[in-house]
Amino acid sequence: MHRPLIEPAAPDDAAAVVALWRACGLTRPWNDPEADFVLAQGGTSSAVLVARGADGLAGSVMTGFDGHRGWVYYLAVSPDCRGAGLGRALMAAAEDWLRARGAPKLQLMVREDNAAALGFYEKLGLARQQVVTLGRFLKDSA
Repeated sequence: MHRPLIEPAAPDDAAAVVALWRACGLTRPWNDPEADFVLAQGGTSSAVLVARGADGLAGSVMTGFDGHRGWVYYLAVSPDCRGAGLGRALMAAAEDWLRARGAPKLQLMVREDNAAALGFYEKLGLARQQVVTLGRFLKDSA
């Protein structure tokens, strides 16, 4: 497959991108995907990249650089566009975006029961890290 045109999302892509994230099962009740899109798309240290197909939005990925590591979130490929290399191309675009900002390392989180995603990322050369992710919701904590 030739590398598709992948470009930064425009503000008016928000509804289609969030719909794609939902269709791919990437959203969770405790996250606001609309706010995630606006925050990432409007920052200098983050971006939402999109790939457009003949029938509209074919895929997207959100990426950011915290000054120490690059992060990838919401990698989504429309179900009818899968198997043609678009996920690989979106990851390459996210990596290019991060390299251009000097990120020395890329990281992402995958739920441990998501075997398909884990297999996809492992085929791209990503390796499981010897770390434990800890967290706490700040919204309701004192």
